[in-house]
Amino acid sequence: MADANSQNLEEQINRLQDDVRAIAASLTRLGENKVAEARSGAKRQYRNVLDSGHEVADELSDQVAAYEGQLVEAIRERPLTAVAGAIGVGFLIALLSRR
Repeated sequence: MADANSQNLEEQINRLQDDVRAIAASLTRLGENKVAEARSGAKRQYRNVLDSGHEVADELSDQVAAYEGQLVEAIRERPLTAVAGAIGVGFLIALLSRR
């Protein structure tokens, strides 16, 4: 009877070890899935931010080109005014840099 109890106890321990291994494997898979989900979400957010940055850069480039065109047009229409303005700005910068 002692042998039967001892053998029964060994079988229970072996089953328990198998159950623990199965639980550990399940937890590992679950953790790997969560990491993959987090990585995928981070990549999506990175692409969204990158796309938004490109859109903002394109808009700024268009605005700069429009302002440049307006500036060139103003200089063509009033060249003396443009030269006088440039001299005035240069004079102000010279005054401020002396201080």
